[in-house]
Amino acid sequence: MGSRKRLMAEKLKEQKKATAIAKLNDVPTSPRKMRLVADTIRGVEVNRALDLLKFSKREAAGRLAVLLKSAIANWEAKNPENAKELDNGNVIVKTIMVDPGRTLKRIRPCPQGRAGRIRKRSNHVTIVLDVKQPVENK
Repeated sequence: MGSRKRLMAEKLKEQKKATAIAKLNDVPTSPRKMRLVADTIRGVEVNRALDLLKFSKREAAGRLAVLLKSAIANWEAKNPENAKELDNGNVIVKTIMVDPGRTLKRIRPCPQGRAGRIRKRSNHVTIVLDVKQPVENK
């Protein structure tokens, strides 16, 4: 039983070695606005994703571009022998998740002596890069 677990652990290590993760926490942008930009680069090759973010007009694109560069650097550090995979266009954005972060609650004066609530939202972004699997023809 122990050898089977060891084999599973080795298999998981090999799978994790091919992937690279980068996180960005407490980004002062609402999760909805960040998801609009994140959806454009999900499943896209990393060099093309950087180009898409570079020419996007949205503010969130700049923050995601920095995060994607960090993920690419993490991937290069984990896989020094596979550096040519980046140039060949085989490294893709496998998953990108935008989760809500903390919400700062502020008060603003409203008519008739009332107080209106302002919610300043933030989010957490996680990017996972992986190598594109070759397509098998039957």
